[in-house]
Amino acid sequence: MESLILLVPLSVAVVFLIGWVFWRALEGGQFDDLERPARSILEDDDAPR
Repeated sequence: MESLILLVPLSVAVVFLIGWVFWRALEGGQFDDLERPARSILEDDDAPR
């Protein structure tokens, strides 16, 4: 039972930390364009000139 005194606040802190990191990724534009990187690999032209 003593372990709950430590684990419950620790798990709440981890949830808030993960939420903060996710929010920062959203605000930073991490998920703006998910299609372009996949297409840029296929459109890459490495032919010598």
